[in-house]
Amino acid sequence: MNTLITDRVQRSFSRSFGSYHAAAGLQAQIAADLADALHAHDAPAQFDHGLELGCGTGHLTHELQARFRFQALTLNDLAPEAAATATAAKARFVCGDAERIAWPQRPDLICSASMIQWLHDPAALMRRMSRALAPGGWLAVSGFGPRQFHELTQIGSSAEAPGLSRPEDLSAAICDELEVMVADEDIRTIRFASPHDLLRHLRSTGVNGRARAVWTRSDLRRFSDAYVARHGCGGTVPLTYHPIWIIARKPD
Repeated sequence: MNTLITDRVQRSFSRSFGSYHAAAGLQAQIAADLADALHAHDAPAQFDHGLELGCGTGHLTHELQARFRFQALTLNDLAPEAAATATAAKARFVCGDAERIAWPQRPDLICSASMIQWLHDPAALMRRMSRALAPGGWLAVSGFGPRQFHELTQIGSSAEAPGLSRPEDLSAAICDELEVMVADEDIRTIRFASPHDLLRHLRSTGVNGRARAVWTRSDLRRFSDAYVARHGCGGTVPLTYHPIWIIARKPD
């Protein structure tokens, strides 16, 4: 990840860390769905060593520990505040960019929820995951696709994540080394009473992490007017999420 963008994203998520867990209800559901999909495809009840990239406040960590046992678990995140997630999970914590940190040797589960879209080259990280997995190991990853926040893009926002990918893109990156069991996507829409409420949601979850400008009152008014004019319906405004996910296994 570009260092300037990495720093900006890290600061955004650090600022929102205290509000993220409660505000990110959709991300919590995506994490639960990812863990359910891993379980449904007959992943083992116990893993020797799990590695979670971008653990955040622990939505996926909690869902995994509710369904599987781990002899060892390593959690990673850009935000140093996520050390509290590792402490609660009795896991080892490694702070830093997932593309640059040293990973544990031959984990038999590598997972990540709602993080990979922040990378400029998600496929490269997917390939690293597939190479790092132990024989027989499992991969479970979710991110977001190209329709993510399309309402913002249509009114000129520059805050979208750089690595929005289709599930087939992630699948193509690893299919030479892993058996892809599922690569799927969904469209989920949240509705807000006003554009200001939508912006509060973005700030509370840190997902505007690439935005650079500080807005004035007139900027906010122009944004609100443009959003309502283009997307308002029935007294509310929508925000589209485009989750994608993939479950794969490395041959023994």
